[in-house]
Amino acid sequence: MAQTHRERVQQATREEIKTTARRQMTHAGAATLSLRAIAAEMGLTAPALYRYYPSRDELITALIVDAFHALGAALEIAAVGCDPADYPGQYTAMMHAYRDWALTHRADFTLVYGTPLPDYHAPPEIT
Repeated sequence: MAQTHRERVQQATREEIKTTARRQMTHAGAATLSLRAIAAEMGLTAPALYRYYPSRDELITALIVDAFHALGAALEIAAVGCDPADYPGQYTAMMHAYRDWALTHRADFTLVYGTPLPDYHAPPEIT
């Protein structure tokens, strides 16, 4: 079913929030991530941002899910370019893709594989 205009605007705003959060994580680390700071950078009020992500933990969870999806897609693309019978070649290609993804997406990599965030508990049913 096609999205309504309102749903498209909401989705675009969610993506802008995540992009702003990643930029802040790149500069100051994930532990300092603040919804108020994100709202200020975007020119929103904090209550407006809370309509999209009711808590910092929900935003972090969304960022983690996105990171795993992006990493998985990068690994799948690397594997597709290999001969299906060449397991060592697939492994090597996927490990190079993993490293390239980690270097290109440092904030996401650190969020997923770096130091655990204080007071954040990943919901197991989502992550």
